[in-house]
Amino acid sequence: MATFEYTVSGIVQGVGYRYFALRVAQRLGVVGWVRNLPSGQVQVVATADAPTLEQLEQLLAEGPRMSRVTGVQRVPVPDGDFDDFTVRY
Repeated sequence: MATFEYTVSGIVQGVGYRYFALRVAQRLGVVGWVRNLPSGQVQVVATADAPTLEQLEQLLAEGPRMSRVTGVQRVPVPDGDFDDFTVRY
């Protein structure tokens, strides 16, 4: 298992991006959380096995229909103690 923090840039707020990330993460069995940042970006912290995180990253780069993702930055972070995937406010 690995944990990564993703910072998603572009038109990703006000377009249902957090709930898109929630649905995708739940479908893939990823645990962690997603939240909007004051900068207009979205932050995702996710824990899963490497192939699943690769899949997640690809889907985060696509985003929901109304979004326009211009970049996804990934950095490793210490493993979190998550039971599920949630939206943080």
